[in-house]
Amino acid sequence: MSATATTSQPPTAATAHRAPVVAMVGAGQLARMTHQAAIALGVGLRVLATDGSDCALSAGPQHLIGSPDRLEDLRTLAAGADVLTFDHERVAPEHLAALQLDGVRLAPTASAKLLAQDKLHARRELAQSGFPVPPFAHAHSSADAASFAAQHGWPLVAKAPRGGYDGRGVFTLASPDAADHALPGQPDGLLLEPHLQIERELAVLIARSAAGEAVAYPVVQTVQHDAMCREILAPAPIAAGLAAQARELALAIADRIDATGILAVELFDTPDGLLVNELALRPHNSGHYTIEGCATSQFEQHLRAVLGWPLGLPTLLAPAVATVNIIGPPDGSDPASRIAGALAVPAAHVHLYGKTPRRGRKLGHVTVCGQDLAPTRQAAQLAAARLQDATR
Repeated sequence: MSATATTSQPPTAATAHRAPVVAMVGAGQLARMTHQAAIALGVGLRVLATDGSDCALSAGPQHLIGSPDRLEDLRTLAAGADVLTFDHERVAPEHLAALQLDGVRLAPTASAKLLAQDKLHARRELAQSGFPVPPFAHAHSSADAASFAAQHGWPLVAKAPRGGYDGRGVFTLASPDAADHALPGQPDGLLLEPHLQIERELAVLIARSAAGEAVAYPVVQTVQHDAMCREILAPAPIAAGLAAQARELALAIADRIDATGILAVELFDTPDGLLVNELALRPHNSGHYTIEGCATSQFEQHLRAVLGWPLGLPTLLAPAVATVNIIGPPDGSDPASRIAGALAVPAAHVHLYGKTPRRGRKLGHVTVCGQDLAPTRQAAQLAAARLQDATR
């Protein structure tokens, strides 16, 4: 039989099926771990990489080399895909609006994504909707900062409205002189907050599908150093009533903004109650523990949600789960060269992202599941220390 005759036969039920394709803007570690989940589901993942060194590419997804700043590259990425989603926030909102006008299905939508891209916009929208947020002001001048400080006192916490993540774009203004020096270099001004008394930082992951089905993962505590998340403790060591309040708050926000995919709601636990800090509409660092720790990982859940598939169970598989991020050590050495020591820690699951080592760069994480939080956390810390410290 000739090749022509073979291809002219009508498709069978088996050959007619086309695997869904998800396009993802970005090719960092979130895209890398999303691709690992996509393989198991038979989903094609296509990512937009800035160059061939982006760490998701070594995991093998389809990819396009381009820039999220170029609308034509985004259009090429989205062409033929079932849905376009994200592994970061750095896409111009006007480009997302243009893609929606083209008929591209975005998950989340451009309007929802803007709440993760613009901190000031998010604060205003959440406050207007009645959600608890810290006191805030938009400062363009030192006079604006002084006026806010007159109500709340110095120091103030200042955040760039756009572009900051992993502690970037967040700093403290200790005095009027500090505001005088900081504000002239901020064309969009600064989002100001009081220096809050924070007992702990919490996060809740919500998975929500286009049909409105939503599930909440356990509330976790995130441990921050230098404005970067270093540890995730699941479940958060808090009272059951506070955990229920946090989950209900996050679910209400997901519904209000019509989120699709994973929504991470970062919260401050303060003496005055829970306050919403920031939103992320994509897989999130606070959910890395779900790979080993939950019935359905956040990466599989994100794919299910953006494709409109039934959501999986978000339940914990162990009484305690701890994740510690691997940060590039001061000497610039590669933690991968010390992986054997980390794997010698019982129950340690090591994830290295294949990124070029650099001091202070997030290079991977370690997760341990156990029966009690304290020893589980200690084991994760030990494995992470063996990766980061050449003397161990």
